[in-house]
Amino acid sequence: MKERLKMGSLTFTEVLDQAANDEVIAKTKVLAVLESLPGVGKVKARRTMEEIGIAESRRLRGLGDQQREKLLALFGDN
Repeated sequence: MKERLKMGSLTFTEVLDQAANDEVIAKTKVLAVLESLPGVGKVKARRTMEEIGIAESRRLRGLGDQQREKLLALFGDN
């Protein structure tokens, strides 16, 4: 999944949608997913999570509605 994100054949929005049905994706850490997005490195991923108020240990399944919305606003087109 992370490789497909890097290549651009999978979007961040699609990953969030799949997390609802796929146990493996749901257990993936948000930080790992963000770092896999094109143009987003370790520093930008951590800074963004800190600004939104998401713990580094948070997994996709554990995102709140507002956190999800803010991430989609920033990375939804990736």
